[in-house]
Amino acid sequence: MTARVLVVDDVAPNVKLLEAKLASEYFDVLTAYSGMEALEIIGREHPDIVLLDVMMPGMDGFEVCKKIKSDPNTMHIPVVMVTALDQPSDRVKGLEAGADDFLTKPLQDIALFARVKSLVRMKMTMDELRKREITGGSFGLDATEARDLFDDEKLKGRILIVDEQERVMSRISKALDGYGEVTQMFGDDDVPDRIREKSFDLLIISLTMRECDGLRICSKLRTFDETRRLPLLVMVDDPNSPALVKALDIGVNDYVVRPVDRMEFIARVKTQLRRKRYADKLNENFLISMQMATTDAVTSLFNRHYLTSHLDTHIKSPKSLGKPLTILIMDIDHFKKVNDTYGHAVGDEVLAEFANRIAQNIRGVDLAARYGGEEFVVMMPDTTSEWGEMVGERLRQEVEETNFVCSAPEGAIPIRVSIGVATMETTPDLDTSLLIDVADKALYEAKNAGRNRVVVAGRE
Repeated sequence: MTARVLVVDDVAPNVKLLEAKLASEYFDVLTAYSGMEALEIIGREHPDIVLLDVMMPGMDGFEVCKKIKSDPNTMHIPVVMVTALDQPSDRVKGLEAGADDFLTKPLQDIALFARVKSLVRMKMTMDELRKREITGGSFGLDATEARDLFDDEKLKGRILIVDEQERVMSRISKALDGYGEVTQMFGDDDVPDRIREKSFDLLIISLTMRECDGLRICSKLRTFDETRRLPLLVMVDDPNSPALVKALDIGVNDYVVRPVDRMEFIARVKTQLRRKRYADKLNENFLISMQMATTDAVTSLFNRHYLTSHLDTHIKSPKSLGKPLTILIMDIDHFKKVNDTYGHAVGDEVLAEFANRIAQNIRGVDLAARYGGEEFVVMMPDTTSEWGEMVGERLRQEVEETNFVCSAPEGAIPIRVSIGVATMETTPDLDTSLLIDVADKALYEAKNAGRNRVVVAGRE
């Protein structure tokens, strides 16, 4: 794994030493000798991780870290503070400033490389979420949302503790009081399967259990889709142990060393909860953007692009081969007259109500979409033309028999609909546009025959 690493220290020999170590592991190294220079490079070069000295003149590492983490454009970049300070209070101060880890000089190479690689993998995951969000049309968290991530009052989560000692789990649960709902689980081989059935924001797992392999639990959790991105914090006895290096290589997010300093432990927990909230927000924004891109704003049905894409996917699915696929294409009769008489606002109300009636008359497996203007399409997998005709006739009758309540002066207005039905057997070479065209011709026949009727393609 390679990555761009920014080394920040006001002492040149320290910078050169770290640069040489990282370069030997094929990292691309950037260097800065002050806090201001570091912020300029971060804004311009967007490194994958920052190794930041604490004691620097002017702007110290704590302040630099706070600025990085408070900027929505850089808050996803991991920061590791590297310093000679070794007091728990110093680590806590760094973690509270937003640092992802706090390493004490002199650095152990194996631990350093493992930590850097672990955090870079995490950032790559975040980068992918950010790219998806931007592709979907959104542009990340705003400044208010970024500040909310550092608001302890809003930093709650569902936390699971896995250990074999009830006394230890109870003590940890007490320390986490106020940070959300805490669950305890005794370690055994089926822990990963039990975890994937529930929803958690953070897992705290002991790597010192005798009757259960904590590393195997972590490894298995990383193989499940449900838990692949779930934050994992492990507890170890030795910060330089092979087990911890292996854990970081597997994909564990963070660790605490026994005996655990309570303030440092809380700070690391908050960091993971904060990161989980950030990832969840990015994913939520992406899903909202995707929903906006695939649904029609007036009717909340799928749009034309989604319909045609879904049709293509369905046709190419081996499970669909040889089964009938029915399309209903519907057009509201004389809809232009509705807009001209009552205005487009009432027209939109009619479209929304018509979409609602479609949804009430089709199955969950069917897909309804606004095709354009006053035209709607329903895709009905594994459905015969007879069944499609029945559904179309039922919808036509309901539209005819019940006026549409809207903000028109009359309060309710009569609406009619014409429907074309087409059915074809699903084959790998079935042309989606041909199927829709056949249904559209049946709709045209219904219009020519006087409207307010259902016509099945190919029927005399």
